Amino acid sequence: MAITGRTALLTALGILVVLVHPAVSTVLWWLLVVALLVGIDLWLAPATSSVAAQRSSVRPVRLGETSSSTLTLRNTGTRTVRGAVRDAWQPSAGARDVRTAIHLRPGEQLRHVVELTPSRRGDRRADLLTVRTAGPLGLALRQRSVEVPGAVRALPSFPSRRHLPSRLAQLRQLDGRSAVRIRGQGTEFDSLRDYVDGDDVRSIDWRATARRQRPVVRTWQPERDRHIVILLDTSRTSAGRIGDSTRLDAGMDASLLLTALASRAGDRVDFLAGDRRIRARVSGVTDRAELMHTVINAMAPLEPTLVEANWRALIGAEGTIPKRRSLLVLITPLEPAAIQEGLLPVLATVAARHRVVLASVADPEVRRMAAERGSAAEVYDASAAERTELLRSDTRTALERLGVTVLDEEPDTLPVALVDHYLLLKSRGLL
Repeated sequence: MAITGRTALLTALGILVVLVHPAVSTVLWWLLVVALLVGIDLWLAPATSSVAAQRSSVRPVRLGETSSSTLTLRNTGTRTVRGAVRDAWQPSAGARDVRTAIHLRPGEQLRHVVELTPSRRGDRRADLLTVRTAGPLGLALRQRSVEVPGAVRALPSFPSRRHLPSRLAQLRQLDGRSAVRIRGQGTEFDSLRDYVDGDDVRSIDWRATARRQRPVVRTWQPERDRHIVILLDTSRTSAGRIGDSTRLDAGMDASLLLTALASRAGDRVDFLAGDRRIRARVSGVTDRAELMHTVINAMAPLEPTLVEANWRALIGAEGTIPKRRSLLVLITPLEPAAIQEGLLPVLATVAARHRVVLASVADPEVRRMAAERGSAAEVYDASAAERTELLRSDTRTALERLGVTVLDEEPDTLPVALVDHYLLLKSRGLL
């Protein structure tokens, strides 16, 4: 039950009555009249159960973009319903225009649209739907809150996708779809075709030329069907915030850009994420569009967990690393203690059979602190930053001795550095 402003106004009008007949009994009688009218109005109000609600599915949206939830309200009763509804959501769903007035005759229905702009990644769920129906006097409202399940999935924002066209252009040059088709490391024979002006004379196949009685050249293309395994760390070290996002979000961005490019290159991509256990796995998806859709949906609900990563369990899990030589991309912060105690012992055997790349999100604030020494306080900060950088450098050296390539870049540049390294390996046939 709820009362309206009319009830408060009607109660206030009692002051005029008291001025005419000032007595305590006048006040009591006036309050009794107001309460009686409110009770009658409440009794005459239509039942809230006569308003049926149904929610349509909500389209997933990238973080920062807007989707909408449509709620269909239908009057299943025999009386006209006037009132209001409130469609509540989690605060991080960024819901707007959650309240609306309703006036439904029997059998009528209306659609209530709520705009959603999630501020956090993952599934943002609807809360209770509150329905209020007003009586004929407008003094009181019947109220009921019910669950109408619904959720909007906020996907990773993937800001580095703006770099994809330029990297695809580089890939096309490697792939032979441009005019340049030459033999080199990491290429395999594609086909024979007639010589045209501008072709490298070194690519002429003399036997085929003799058979066809015209110049014929060989074309080459980069090796395909390489196996890329991306392992994203979701342990405590990924919870550190850099700017407005976490290291985990920056790692997702780099993973998505590499997945998009490698799938276009015809390579097979597997994605795993975990800490002490595997929390998301995408494997065996060959269709390019489906792969991106599956990976980005698998990333959406991931959150950092305050536990130490168990690399032996993650890398040693069945199906994580194939038997054939592959490119293993570990996306984890270059934290000296966590790397030296947990990851180095495992990589000693893995790096001997596979090519391993460790992609780390560097904190630009540490580098800024190391550069500023204008006051005593800044000197202390610079000393601490230098020590941190020194420990990270020692850890990097230890990894490189095992044959691991380390990419330690800031969030904005890490995705580009990772795909550039992938293109370099592909052009040289080192995958």
